[in-house]
Amino acid sequence: MENYFSSDFRLGVLGGGQLGRMLLTETQKYDIFTVILDGDQHAPCAEICNEFHQGSLMDYQTVYDFGKTVDVLTIEIEHVNIDALKKLEEEGLKIYPQPNVLEIIQHKGRQKDFFRNHNIPTADYTRHASAKQLGDMTEFPFVWKSAQFGYDGTGVKVIRSAEDLQGLPDVDSITEDMIPFKNELAVIVARNEKGEIKTYPVVEMEFHPTANQVEYVLCPARIDNAVAEKARDIALHVSDALGIVGLLAVEMFQTKDDEILVNEVAPRTHNSGHYSIEASYTSQFEQHLRSILNMPLGNTDNKVAGIMVNLVGEEGYSGDVVYEGMDDILHISGVTPHIYGKKHTRPFRKMGHVTIVNQDLDEARRVAEMVKKTIRVVAK
Repeated sequence: MENYFSSDFRLGVLGGGQLGRMLLTETQKYDIFTVILDGDQHAPCAEICNEFHQGSLMDYQTVYDFGKTVDVLTIEIEHVNIDALKKLEEEGLKIYPQPNVLEIIQHKGRQKDFFRNHNIPTADYTRHASAKQLGDMTEFPFVWKSAQFGYDGTGVKVIRSAEDLQGLPDVDSITEDMIPFKNELAVIVARNEKGEIKTYPVVEMEFHPTANQVEYVLCPARIDNAVAEKARDIALHVSDALGIVGLLAVEMFQTKDDEILVNEVAPRTHNSGHYSIEASYTSQFEQHLRSILNMPLGNTDNKVAGIMVNLVGEEGYSGDVVYEGMDDILHISGVTPHIYGKKHTRPFRKMGHVTIVNQDLDEARRVAEMVKKTIRVVAK
């Protein structure tokens, strides 16, 4: 194994948001020198990484020049300049996940085509080069998704009538059939360069009804073992088809007939795996580090049941952030808040999360509801 620890080795990360911030906890544990590139000088990673560079992740020269300063390059967001990564890879830089994988995943049209071409079950869809092509749609409802740059509920809209088509951005997009489903599930798969592969337990996601953001992640999911095994098998199939090194989060629907359809994937640590910091033997962030540096993968089992509650900005509040109710939730056993270091809040902005652990999942869910009602992200 290469000497990554307390050495001259430099790990580069494209993106300095909250995922990068939580990854830094693991790099600091191993004393791995970490270099971050982000467009925001006040990014959550900026003050706590070893070295910070400010610059656009989509600019060829910026990404290329940054890559020349590190020994291994990874990401915490997939919206990066692929051409620069391909050039760096040609010149011998190890980049995980690989540029060809990122190129597929960062565009929802290419991602869905990949599923179809590799017999990965997914909802029927149509690709559209512009919003003008949507005017012929007559069967409602359906889901509209921007092909690129959607995140945290943006770039996704349920279209229930022709009126809902008004105001959509004129961008490359896909439309998908609405799937009647019992549950939204996710599985995180880890793979290192040697081909060692592990899956985390299936998690269940509960979404905010209007913001299209995850409110709760429950692990383990409250589903039959046969359904859980099917979900893990499909997630492994997706990871194997992509040949990805690193983490892959596979989001899925469990249909009314207990079939599993892949919704979309993310080639990185993911909101659905935050529970693992407290509840798992190996957190997703440590596992990401192990996988991209070709270390042995860690144990993915749960020590206890875990539930993650997202902390997002309250509606009606924008400005310098204030966390109300923090003392109250800290009195509760098994509750751990994570604050992402964002100084300014706005409605539905992800500002942190809270993990609730308990031997009993139902009790953890009860506490999660209490936490959700108690803590508020507001502004001065």
